[in-house]
Amino acid sequence: MIRESLTAAIGSALDAMGLEPRPDVHLERPARREHGDWSTNVALASKGIHGRNPREFAADLVAQLESQNVAHVDSLEIAGPGFVNFRLADTWLFDVLVDVIDAGDTYGKPDIGAGRKVLVEFVSSNPTGPLHAGHARGAIYGDALSRLFEATGHDVTREFYINDRGVQMQNFAASLSAMRAGESVPADGYAGPYVAKWAAEMPADADPFEWGYERCLGYIDETLRRLGVTFDSWFSERSMVGGGSIEEALTDLRERGVVVEAEGALWLRSTDFGDDKDRVLVKSDGEFTYITPDIAYHRNKYARGFSLLINVFGADHHGYVTRLRAAVEALGHDPDELEVRITQMVRLERDGEEVKIGKRSGVFIELADLIDEVGADATRFTYLLQGIDSQQTVDLAAMAARSMENPVYYVQMAHARACSILRKESAEGFRRPALADADLTLLSDARELDVLRAISEMNDVMILAVRDRAPHKVITWLRELAAAFHGFFHDCYVFGNDTSPEVTTARLWLVEASRSTLASGLGIVGVSAPEEL
Repeated sequence: MIRESLTAAIGSALDAMGLEPRPDVHLERPARREHGDWSTNVALASKGIHGRNPREFAADLVAQLESQNVAHVDSLEIAGPGFVNFRLADTWLFDVLVDVIDAGDTYGKPDIGAGRKVLVEFVSSNPTGPLHAGHARGAIYGDALSRLFEATGHDVTREFYINDRGVQMQNFAASLSAMRAGESVPADGYAGPYVAKWAAEMPADADPFEWGYERCLGYIDETLRRLGVTFDSWFSERSMVGGGSIEEALTDLRERGVVVEAEGALWLRSTDFGDDKDRVLVKSDGEFTYITPDIAYHRNKYARGFSLLINVFGADHHGYVTRLRAAVEALGHDPDELEVRITQMVRLERDGEEVKIGKRSGVFIELADLIDEVGADATRFTYLLQGIDSQQTVDLAAMAARSMENPVYYVQMAHARACSILRKESAEGFRRPALADADLTLLSDARELDVLRAISEMNDVMILAVRDRAPHKVITWLRELAAAFHGFFHDCYVFGNDTSPEVTTARLWLVEASRSTLASGLGIVGVSAPEEL
C-alpha cells in the first residue's frame, strides 16, 4: 500500500543521512488537497537530533527521496516550517483498485489488535421496563464499536450487565403486583402502560419479581436483536451476591491494604488513587453500597483474561468514572486498561416539538416503536452521525424519509446504484475481461479518481476510528465515498454514449470495488447494504 511504500522510502532516506526513524514522525493526508496527497513532519521531528534548520534538513531529505525514484511519486515540495509534501501520480490509485479486488471483504481492515481481548459493556439497563429511544445511542455505539474492534483484529466480547437487585427492581415488582390486583401503584413505582399490559399477562401465582424480571429482560433482548445488537454474555449482579464474588473482592482489597473501617462502615481509600474522597463499600447496617458490586464485577472481568475494558455509560454516570478507575487501580490493575465512554443526551423531535423520555411515567418513545417507525438501518445510521461526546437532536420525520437528504438512504443508494450497474453488465451480455487484462489508466476522469481516493482512505479511517473509539468517523467516510460514487454515476457512462469496451471494463471494475467497499463499511457500522431501493 502507498503508506507503507512512502514510509519505507522515508526510512531509507533517513538511513542514508545517518539518522534513525523517530516514533513521533507522522505520514498523513493533508486536510487540503492543494497541499499534496501525503505529508510528513520528519524534518520538524528530527530537529532535536541534528540541530539544523528544519527547512534545510527537509531539502536534504527531498534530495535523498528524489534519488530513490519512489514509485508513484510525481513531485516533492517543502512547505511551512519544514513539512515535506508528496504529490503522487494517478497510478497509485490504480493499485488501490487492485488491492480492493484482491482483498475482498478484508480490504481496509488492518489487523492492529493482534487478538487482544476486549470486553465492551453497554446498555446495561435496569430490567424495569422497555428500552426507550434514548437507550439507542449507547446500544448502537457499543455495538458499532465492538464491530470496529473485531474488524481490526481484536477478540471482542459484548456484555450486558444486569442490574437485577436493589430498590428499583423491588419497586418494579411491587408495581406489577399492584396493577395485577387492581390497586394503586406505589409512589416510587412504575405507572406506564407497559406495566399494566405485563401485569395482565402475569399468572396469579407468579412471583412478581422473578416473572417481571424475565419478562422485561426477554423484551429488552428481543428489541435489541431487532436493532442488530446481540450480546455474548448477560452478567447478573445477583449472581455475584449468591456466588461470593463480592466477599472475595472485599477480601482482596483488605489484603491489599486499601480499605479502612471507620464509623462502623468499611471504606475504600480511593483518594489514594485520585478520587476526590474515600468511598463507603459496606454501610454500618451491613448493606453494600452501589460501587461494591461494580468492583467485584470488574475484578471478574480481569479474571476472565480481558486486557481492555470499555464501559459505555449514560450521561448521568459522568461523576462515577473517577471512583471506578480508582477502584480498578486499588485492585492492582492499570487504570488505563479501563475506558469509560459517556454518551450525551439525545433530543427527539417530532413536527418541531421535543418528545420527552421517561420510563416511570410511561410517557416515552419505546425503542421498539422507533424501529417500527423508521427501521433499524435508519436508527443505527442516524445515531452514529455524531460522536457520543456531543448532544444530538434527532428528527423522527427526517429519519424515516426515503430521499437523498436522508444520510442512510444516500449511502445505501450508492451501493444500490453500483449493484444496478453490475446487473446491467449481465443484461447487456458484456463479458468483462479479468482485472489483470483491464487498462486501468483509462480511469482518468476526475470523478473516477475521486472515487478511488475515497476508497483508498478506508484503512486510515479504520485506524483512526478504533484509536479514537469513534465509529462516527466510519459514517463520515461512507458519506464521502457515497458522494464520490454518485458523482461518478451521474457523469461517467459505463454503458452507451459511445463508451468503448475498454473503458467499460475499467469502469466496471471501479464499480465492483466501490460496491465491495461500501458494503464492507456499512457492515462495520451494522447497517445493511441493499441491492435495490
